[in-house]
Amino acid sequence: MYEQLKAIMVDVLLLDADSVHPDATLEEAGIDSLAVVELSLVLSQHHGIEITDDELIELDRVTDIAALMEQRTGL
Repeated sequence: MYEQLKAIMVDVLLLDADSVHPDATLEEAGIDSLAVVELSLVLSQHHGIEITDDELIELDRVTDIAALMEQRTGL
């Protein structure tokens, strides 16, 4: 799930690929409040994964987002 998340972050949110790694904090990865909203929309509309922007902003690291994605998809 992490690789799918990284692809979204780099290709859709246009974040720096070198900054997006599992242990990166959201800030280190370049995820600001606008990116959180956009990520929530992309996950919902294009991947069928319902995670609100409020839930995303509460997470600490990129790996936490990937784990929540896995949980929500039942993988």
